[in-house]
Amino acid sequence: MGPQHPATHGVLRLELELDRETVVRCRPVIGYLHTGIEKTCESRTYVQALTLTDRLDYLNPLGNNLAYCLAVEALFQCQIPERAQIGRVLLAELTRIGSHLVSIGSGGIDLGVTSLFLYSMQEREKILDLFESLTGQRMMTSFIRPGGLATDMPEAWLERTYATLESLPAKFDEIESMATDNPLFMQRTQGIGILPVADLMELAVTGPLLRAAGVAHDLRVSNPYSGYERFDVKVCTETAGDCYARYKVRVAEMRHSIALCKQAIEQMPGGAVQTSDRKIMPPPKEELAQSMEALIHHFKLWTEGMKPPKGEAYVGVESPRGELGFYIVSDGSGKPQRVRERAPSFAHVQALAKMMEGSSIADAVAIIASVDPVMGEVDR
Repeated sequence: MGPQHPATHGVLRLELELDRETVVRCRPVIGYLHTGIEKTCESRTYVQALTLTDRLDYLNPLGNNLAYCLAVEALFQCQIPERAQIGRVLLAELTRIGSHLVSIGSGGIDLGVTSLFLYSMQEREKILDLFESLTGQRMMTSFIRPGGLATDMPEAWLERTYATLESLPAKFDEIESMATDNPLFMQRTQGIGILPVADLMELAVTGPLLRAAGVAHDLRVSNPYSGYERFDVKVCTETAGDCYARYKVRVAEMRHSIALCKQAIEQMPGGAVQTSDRKIMPPPKEELAQSMEALIHHFKLWTEGMKPPKGEAYVGVESPRGELGFYIVSDGSGKPQRVRERAPSFAHVQALAKMMEGSSIADAVAIIASVDPVMGEVDR
């Protein structure tokens, strides 16, 4: 099955051993999208490597930026301005909404609910329009930078974002009306793809897949980062652990992300969005025409790269798919010695094998959709 099958969510290949229409054994085959991003980072400066992280989980580019930047900042032990921290939370939660909309919509196509895809993508377009208005890019923004944000968030943009958030709950009601109580959708997803909690833990499954089985684990609560300790984060769980429960968790998380985004805008402080630590951020551009030292520092920082002290750091964040972390090793130069991503989709693809055992081949499509793998962060 695959690697060009539309229901494999990218270039994923599954070797299925069947007894008539029952899956006896499943073996995921990866490597069709290998980009070598981790190795490429070793020949780039820390800021140049940031642009590569957007391409890993291409439905969570700002979340990738955040995890990478937090690891780099851990090497420097630098402080990030409060406005930048709250802005990062806002951008990460907007990205979570957009990612879950793609998961739910593409899952609808896989199961024959085409309208679900159309309505979901319509709302995701509004999120991408906000990103384009702020950064000039719809997806690969590279907007979260080591030391803060690329630029400030204008008040007009925050007001537009708040208005968009106000309109989303009614749209989510429409999306749910097509699936949540749809008898056909429920028959295709309920009782399908169940894996015991012990197996999920052993396979390092995290995110909505683990929470749908009743485990209330969320890094935003257990290991808060980037200002999440200021927010009232609710861990959304279900107990069935099947494809339907995973869908329900994602819907609940989208609704909760709206509340978090509103909270971020309402408590957004003033001030800078970039650290004053000149080991990471260059001097303000207005200083370059007046200070030779500032010009030299700017030139060296962008040509040689920032140089963290020797050491290593790992920081994990809660991406739309689960625990996403970056492990970075510094040798004191302007380029990382090693960059390693802890990708949730990599763990979840190996869990597909156990989820599918004993299911029908038609259910295999529903299971893949509920796992929501992104192959960009698997073949890296």
